[in-house]
Amino acid sequence: MGGLVAAFGKNRTKIWVGAVTLLLVFYLVVSFQRSILLLTDSNPAAVAIGAAYLVLPVIGAWALIRELMFGARTEQMARVLEAEGGLPVDDLPRTPAGRIVRSAADAEFEKYRAEAEAAPDDWRSWFRLSCAYDAAGDRKRARASMRDAVRLFRGKVPA
Repeated sequence: MGGLVAAFGKNRTKIWVGAVTLLLVFYLVVSFQRSILLLTDSNPAAVAIGAAYLVLPVIGAWALIRELMFGARTEQMARVLEAEGGLPVDDLPRTPAGRIVRSAADAEFEKYRAEAEAAPDDWRSWFRLSCAYDAAGDRKRARASMRDAVRLFRGKVPA
């Protein structure tokens, strides 16, 4: 029983991602089924609603696949960096609530920004910069930097 609890603790995020993914897939299947029902109706308004409703599962499936691929590639890059000993060390001071102290994260950020500027074609520097953005609380730039890291990791030049 202790092994099961330890395994759950270690893989908690993956379990939640799987549960949310299953719920979203269920929603997409039901939405698709309902849109087909509306498309087969004789009422023109129902057909129009069915056609519009058909767009939701398509967009939802695209977004789901995109996010799952992003997460898988990010995890793959983290494993490579871990094997190389290149992951940033999480030793920043924290508040009593467990949040990273912003001033410390900002100071550490400058080191990773300079590294990314010095090696703009190295996915590793963009990965570490993304981690620094995340620690500093800038999630939007963290995702953008990680997308650049993914593109470089896959051999594509970022825009």
